[in-house]
Amino acid sequence: MTPPSTPTTGQESATVRVFTQRFSSTPRGARLARRLALHQLDAWGVPHGSEASDIAALLVAELTANAVMHGRVPGRDFEVTIRLLGRTLRIEVSDTRGECRPPAPGQVRPTPTPLAETGRGMVLVEALADRWEVLDRLPVGKTVVAELDLRR
Repeated sequence: MTPPSTPTTGQESATVRVFTQRFSSTPRGARLARRLALHQLDAWGVPHGSEASDIAALLVAELTANAVMHGRVPGRDFEVTIRLLGRTLRIEVSDTRGECRPPAPGQVRPTPTPLAETGRGMVLVEALADRWEVLDRLPVGKTVVAELDLRR
């Protein structure tokens, strides 16, 4: 698995579209983040119900649920940034808890029991994202980045 890409010089120029919003670290905040992200993607030409939109919905849902469940610090929000970089959709979810990190790409293991009610979020991210990684967030916290290559 390769790390997420960043634009470099020499590539064809592309319009970069960015959506950034902070949300309360609650299930309601995670749900709102998913809905607003899908609305923004639709406005950018990634229609609701398309394969890309459905995969993005799952990625945003899983990453924001993890931010609420594992990255929550009372009184602190989490942040979602979505970037459309040419044909790459980059989803970034940041929280303020740095010590509780998901496993690295390639090291995600499925839950030990099929009936477990939790533990599948990063398995889904690993399966659906073309690239993903966990970055340190300054001054505190972490950012989980997932990229999806859009097919036209």
